[in-house]
Amino acid sequence: MVPPALTGCAGRGQAALQSGLTLIELMVVIVLMAVLSAAVLVGQRDPDRQTLQRQAERLTAELEAARSFSRSSGRKLVWVPREGGFAIEGRGQGAPTQPWMHPEIEVQWGVNPATRMLVLGPEPIIAAQSITLRLRALELKLVTDGLGPFRVQTTP
Repeated sequence: MVPPALTGCAGRGQAALQSGLTLIELMVVIVLMAVLSAAVLVGQRDPDRQTLQRQAERLTAELEAARSFSRSSGRKLVWVPREGGFAIEGRGQGAPTQPWMHPEIEVQWGVNPATRMLVLGPEPIIAAQSITLRLRALELKLVTDGLGPFRVQTTP
């Protein structure tokens, strides 16, 4: 049999050890919180960059669909920037303006901006073309060599 004085002492020691966190456990929790916070920050994208990227991908798809339609139908289609958006004219029945995804998106295009349009066909090979989309300080360029499809190109 254990004397009562020793039993009380041992019981208090175990209770004291189990009542709090060790320094190692606390550091593991802090490191896990830091890793999770970093993952959240990295996962968040710049909303302007994301909007501009989505607009460029949407416009690329629209231009390629119009080029395909122009080649298959034999109709001349042109892309025309308008106030607050753009239109693809030549399909008949008037071309509705498709709005930009953000009201501050600006556009510049080449080969000849004075013509205010970009010819998409019906010839299978068109002139080399580029369209630059800007949103504040960000810029993306849609380019084609005239033979291949339009593609999004980031500019430095």
